[in-house]
Amino acid sequence: MKLLQRSLAARITASLLAISAMALISIAVTTWIASGSRGDAATINWAGSLRMNTYQVVTALQRYQHQPDAAQRQHVADMMERFTERLGNPQPIDSLRISEKHPIRTHYQQLERHWQNQLAPRIAATIDDDAEIDPLLSELERQVDDIDQMVSLLEQHSYTKLQRLATLQLFFLALTAVVVAIALYDIRHHLVRPLRQLVVLARETSRHNFNHRSHLQGDDELALLGRALDSMAEELGTSYAELQDRVSRKKQELARSNAAMQILHDGSRALYGGGNDLCTSAAPMLRRLEELLEIGPIGLSLHDPFDHREVPILVTHSPSRPAYCRDHDCNACLIDPSPEIFTAEGREGLERLLLPVSVGTTLLGTLEVYYSADLGLTDSTRRLLNALSDQLATAVYLQRRIEQQQQVTLMNERTIIARELHDSLAQSLSYLKIQVARLERMQSKGLSREDQAPVFDELRTGLDSAYRQLRELLTTFRLRFDSPGLQSSLSQTVAEFSERLGFAVEFDFDVPPQLLNPNEEIHVLQIVREALANILKHARAHWARISVRFVEAHLRVVIEDDGVGLESDTSPPMHHGLVIMRDRADTLGGNLQVRRRDVGGTLVALDFTPQTARLIAQQTA
Repeated sequence: MKLLQRSLAARITASLLAISAMALISIAVTTWIASGSRGDAATINWAGSLRMNTYQVVTALQRYQHQPDAAQRQHVADMMERFTERLGNPQPIDSLRISEKHPIRTHYQQLERHWQNQLAPRIAATIDDDAEIDPLLSELERQVDDIDQMVSLLEQHSYTKLQRLATLQLFFLALTAVVVAIALYDIRHHLVRPLRQLVVLARETSRHNFNHRSHLQGDDELALLGRALDSMAEELGTSYAELQDRVSRKKQELARSNAAMQILHDGSRALYGGGNDLCTSAAPMLRRLEELLEIGPIGLSLHDPFDHREVPILVTHSPSRPAYCRDHDCNACLIDPSPEIFTAEGREGLERLLLPVSVGTTLLGTLEVYYSADLGLTDSTRRLLNALSDQLATAVYLQRRIEQQQQVTLMNERTIIARELHDSLAQSLSYLKIQVARLERMQSKGLSREDQAPVFDELRTGLDSAYRQLRELLTTFRLRFDSPGLQSSLSQTVAEFSERLGFAVEFDFDVPPQLLNPNEEIHVLQIVREALANILKHARAHWARISVRFVEAHLRVVIEDDGVGLESDTSPPMHHGLVIMRDRADTLGGNLQVRRRDVGGTLVALDFTPQTARLIAQQTA
């Protein structure tokens, strides 16, 4: 009892338990009454089926009265047997759980005796002796009235249960309302009011007013909490001054860290945008960090991956230029006119911190930082130095990657140029060499000028073709790309030949970006230029169109015109342009078609699978 008086939680818990107990009791009673009413509906349905069976017997008798044959007699017997079986089943009445003297059970027993002793024998005698049926039908009508009376008793029985359930629910509802009212009164006076006082105390404390007190009385939890908060407010008042002093020191340290981060940010622009001179871009940033953080000197050495040695790059407060300096006009690493030279003897009282300059598991160099042993390094300073080492590592790594990429790009360009010279000009020169050998053999045999004339014509044609291919290659490699990719170079080619042809060449391009490698782009561009050159020289066309589309992992390039067209779908003899175009298509692993258009003119179609699409198909397989 004393616990209930002192503990607010215990009182609230007791109120909740009381409400829960009444709710459980109400639910249990409701469940008990509901379980007792489980068979009421089935019993009412059973009584209704008795009434329906009685009407079925009446109907069978009426049919027998009009047609007294054996089939109708058997039908009446079946209906009687069904009614007798359904009436003789006491389970629906037993499911009501009523006593033997209950009016429903008494009425049921009377109904059963009347049927068994009177009606059933009379119906059987009537159909056996062909007696008068009308009096029997009247008896069956009275039996229907008796069944209706039993249904009324069943409904009254169910209604009584529902009234009893409603009365119990009202009783428990009123009892619950009384308990809730008592609980609300207790909560208002012992929970809400103390909470308001505690909120006022908390609000005043948040305003740095530590003199306010709650003055709560009593022995419950909130009263104990109020006295504890009063004591806490007093302790906060004494410690607040100490915290203000610490905050001011933290502000100074934060301002210094902010300034250091600004230096790192400004230095990142010089590191990533100052070319490959690491000394010029990093030395001013390191000097500013030394002045701000009161550390130094700072040295940076890079790791040579070939002979695994450390190469000094820069050292602040250095009296001499680094051994591997590449710019003697730069004085970023050198000391001021009146410096404090940190020699080996001058570094007494200093401690050294070594930080790895690395990207992932790759060691790029080492950052050497000296600092005063008396002052030491704070955690924020160590974090800033770690950020500095990461920034230097990123700059060194990007510089090396750019140099490697430049070398790879240069090698790729040289490879493409060599391949183009081999696929075009070298083949033409080889052909000319063969023709020269033929001419030498003819001259050694003493053949006439007329016999040598075809060879001279082939040499002249080959030289013209080689010269034209050389000009095409020079034009291709002199193209300036406003944006990288095949579309830019094709657009320039279309603009060039539109001007030379005297009409606008239609251009349709639908290819995802970065689909082709540089070698494939050059081959496609050369095939398009060769086809346009043929249109310019031979077609006498007034319309031309170029379509480049990527469909179902295939790149299809179509060049068509409305000119005079080819005599047949085969290449003309000794037409070096078409031969080289077919060689380029074979190099791409594709198919080149040159044929007449159905509406006139020539159609050149290139179809191949780009290397990227081929790789994707292989990975999928």
